[in-house]
This record gives sequence, C-alpha cells and structure tokens, in this order.
Amino acid sequence: MGRESSMKPSYEILAYVTLKRERVIAGPLSLYGEDEKECKELSVDIAKAMKADVVKMTNGDYLIIRV
Repeated sequence: MGRESSMKPSYEILAYVTLKRERVIAGPLSLYGEDEKECKELSVDIAKAMKADVVKMTNGDYLIIRV
C-alpha cells in the first residue's frame, strides 16, 4: 500500500549545501561551499548541531534531513 497523498512526509529537509551558486534555492537553509571539502564540513557540522542526518546526492550536493 502506498503513502496517501494527504499524509505528511516522515522526514524534514533542514538544509541544502551545494557547490553551484545557481542551485541555491529558497526554502530551507541553503548554503554555497567553495569546494567539496567545505561543503562536506558544513554539512556534517550543521547535521551535528541539528541532530540530523547528511545525504550526499548523486549531483554532489548535500541534504541535511531529520527523519
């Protein structure tokens, strides 16, 4: 059985960290990193502070989510 359309998702996107300025979006906290190392460090630090998880997407960007 699939998720009903009226049900709230069981996760929350807290932040989005990217290497490309054009991907900075409105909505959750969006950050731009100068290089891969900076993006990774930002993501881990934010996730620790918010007691959340980091997901690295196939495009190289990071999502910080709370399940």
